[in-house]
Amino acid sequence: MSVNSVKDDEFLSSVNKKYTLLRLFKYLLAYKYPILAVIVIMIITVSISIANPLIIERAIDVHITERDYDSLLILGGFAIGINIIFVLLVKLRMYLMAKISNKVLLTIRQELYTHIQKLSFSFFDSRPTGKILARIIGDVNSLKDVLSNSVTTLIPDFVTICAVVIIMMAKNWRLALASLISLPIMMFGLWFIQTRSHIRWRNHRKKSSNLNAFIHEDLSGMRIIQSYTAEEETGESFDVLLKEHRDSFVSAVKLNDAFGPVIDISWGIGVFSMYYVAITLLGVNVRNVGTLIAFAYFISMFWRPIMNLSNFYNQLITNVTGAERIFEILDTKPDILDDEKVMQLPEIKGSVRFEQVSFAYDADTKVLNDVSFHIKPGETIALVGPTGAGKTTIVNLISRFYDVQEGNILIDGYNIKDVSIESLRMQMGIMTQDNFLFSGTIKDNIRYGKLDATDDEITAAAKAVNAHDFIMKLEKGYDTELQERGNGLSIGQRQLLAFARTMVSMPKILILDEATSSIDTHTELLVQQGIEALLKGRTSFVIAHRLSTIRKADRIFVIDDGQIKEEGNSDELLAKKGFYYNLYMAQFKNL
Repeated sequence: MSVNSVKDDEFLSSVNKKYTLLRLFKYLLAYKYPILAVIVIMIITVSISIANPLIIERAIDVHITERDYDSLLILGGFAIGINIIFVLLVKLRMYLMAKISNKVLLTIRQELYTHIQKLSFSFFDSRPTGKILARIIGDVNSLKDVLSNSVTTLIPDFVTICAVVIIMMAKNWRLALASLISLPIMMFGLWFIQTRSHIRWRNHRKKSSNLNAFIHEDLSGMRIIQSYTAEEETGESFDVLLKEHRDSFVSAVKLNDAFGPVIDISWGIGVFSMYYVAITLLGVNVRNVGTLIAFAYFISMFWRPIMNLSNFYNQLITNVTGAERIFEILDTKPDILDDEKVMQLPEIKGSVRFEQVSFAYDADTKVLNDVSFHIKPGETIALVGPTGAGKTTIVNLISRFYDVQEGNILIDGYNIKDVSIESLRMQMGIMTQDNFLFSGTIKDNIRYGKLDATDDEITAAAKAVNAHDFIMKLEKGYDTELQERGNGLSIGQRQLLAFARTMVSMPKILILDEATSSIDTHTELLVQQGIEALLKGRTSFVIAHRLSTIRKADRIFVIDDGQIKEEGNSDELLAKKGFYYNLYMAQFKNL
């Protein structure tokens, strides 16, 4: 796989970060009562935190100064007790928020996956699988800390800052102002950093997506890589993407690391200013040592939440791009949608009519141009023609994987746009050249064609396509566990299982798109026997380059340049000595 195939980064439209965050935090509203409990816990813990400096001030300025040690012991015991409660409540708060954030992540991931399954083929045509995986896994995981800390950090630290400022101003406004003198420096520094940091983290997410797409595709094509000894070239391409990923991360982290020093410098200036004012302007004596120590604690309590909030903001800048990428997919509308007034397609007989149908995948080139035909129920129609002529497009349009730009497609007189997509596809069986087998048992893979199929129906479907015999020779028969994509089975065996999966649904319209191209001649003979029986009474569309598989078709459409150039059965087309005749002679003249 060339690095250039994943080099083009995904385009993300510019979205207001505030809107993205509000949309993300709305997921927390589903857990109002647990979050309310967390907020109550935080109010108690913040109160304890604020009480500690006041306890120290009273202990020094009152009880120690007046040598009231009994009261000092009581105050110390009280302080120990409330801080034990503080530790326990903090652990409970962390547990509750971790539980809530994990549930939210589960909801987002399920919503994202469900939505992706509804998207049209055009969405998957334009995106490598690895880039989609990066959003479902990596981008969703990146939101965990943001969701958790949005409650456990944002609220208590903000409340703490406000409470500390009020108490400091009430106790000594001069010391309070001196302590806060460096706030403008901090605010300017954080603004300067965040405006540039978000762009860099967005770029890093894109580079991560590129790397993920490359790895996924290369692992899927490892047999090809090793067959052509392309390991070195592939390794070089991987190194390029890895370097881009590393450089984008380093670039983002370098800027993010500036958050801490900005806070530390501001904190240091505040502490210095407070002590300077206390010593030079106000003076310090034994009666207000406790106040000064309390102020030192309050300064720490002011700047530590600022540090926490800056870290949270840093985290927000880092991970909000993940939310943007997730919502970009969730906001992608399927090209193929049911209209509001669609009806359920009743059980059909299988009549198919194309009325002046034209279609293009892009605006430049028409794949089909003014195509019209009528198929009677139970007819078998073979589609032949050169690669790119429009054969697969015809069957994709019948299944409504794409919508026509011009003309109409009718099934039993119903315009397929006027019926629900589900009721349409439930009455179709589609078999392609590259059929995917899932991890699981053979029985589960066949049942995928009809989820409520009985064991007898599964066995009957397997027998119909002559898959039963080889299945029974396996150690566990129909309960044999398949590896990913059916590894361990021959190509022919995988095709037979895919046939059984299609046939178990007993479709009214059957589509075979190069379904036997990967099967050896012996296996093809077995499959043909089953197919011939199953085609009876069903409208069928067969696309095949092997003319041996379509000679018995009721009609053959020769497709070329987006139009039907010839039509008839095999004998009629041979007599015309046109495209089909030339194709036939090329395949059989040496037999």
